[in-house]
Amino acid sequence: MELPALTIEPISRTTLALFAGASGDHNPIHIDLDVAKSAGLHDVFAHGMLSMAYLGRLLTDFVPQQQIRSYKVRFAAITPVHGQPICTGTITSMDEVEGENQAHIELKVELADGTVTLLGEAVVALDR
Repeated sequence: MELPALTIEPISRTTLALFAGASGDHNPIHIDLDVAKSAGLHDVFAHGMLSMAYLGRLLTDFVPQQQIRSYKVRFAAITPVHGQPICTGTITSMDEVEGENQAHIELKVELADGTVTLLGEAVVALDR
């Protein structure tokens, strides 16, 4: 079973600045073009935790937060400024743990060009 995809608006410089302020992660490589270029990059790129937050939103659109039993990700590639993340989830199995029905979900963030930026997995309770 597929979770309904979550398509995010293209990542803007404003989004990056706001996330830096909200998260406290002011690493200039995410917000300062000169710093990014001095590191050999074409432009700034999104915080990995921003993509993780979008995947978290995919999960909480599916179940309430208190039903998330585990959630982990692996960063696979950067999300460039103006990239448009698409978050998806697939229920791969279900089981019962201590009387609770749980779904195991494979998660992915992919850009419009097919680049996978984040892979993850979660376990959620379904019967609350």
